[in-house]
Amino acid sequence: MIYKIRVFLDAKEDVFRDIEIKERQTLFTLYKGIISAFSLQGEELASFYSLDEKENQGKEIPLEDMSDDGTDETMADFYIKEAFAQVGDRMMFVYDFFEMWTFVAELIAIEDKPAVLNYPLTVYRFGSMPLKAPKKDIVVDLDEDDDMDFDNDSDLNDLQIDDDMDVEDL
Repeated sequence: MIYKIRVFLDAKEDVFRDIEIKERQTLFTLYKGIISAFSLQGEELASFYSLDEKENQGKEIPLEDMSDDGTDETMADFYIKEAFAQVGDRMMFVYDFFEMWTFVAELIAIEDKPAVLNYPLTVYRFGSMPLKAPKKDIVVDLDEDDDMDFDNDSDLNDLQIDDDMDVEDL
């Protein structure tokens, strides 16, 4: 089976690419396809994130294992057919955590056709890639329960200050 995934750049202008990939290829292969389709350098860290039906960000699937014991899952551990179980499934893709290139990948079709070329394959391009990552407005939504009130934090009141400390000791 060949999966057709539309990858949108999170920007004001419409910029997207349609990428075909085999169901038994991994998210790492899709990562390489996105890098190629959008002409990114491919030298930065990246992650996929699962998205629920309300577009809430879920589990992170990183490019590389950053755990101390080397046991975390990476993009190479997930087949496309596992990450995108049905048409309409979406994942967020973030490339370069300093610039924050942000994309949404959506499975738009599953086709039963013979593989004829090397995959992943960019089959459609729309829009021009900007030179710099689009800026994001960060909105923090604190519920009433999440208000940060440090006046009642007993742990902060227990801090001991060393009066004998001299600035030159630092």
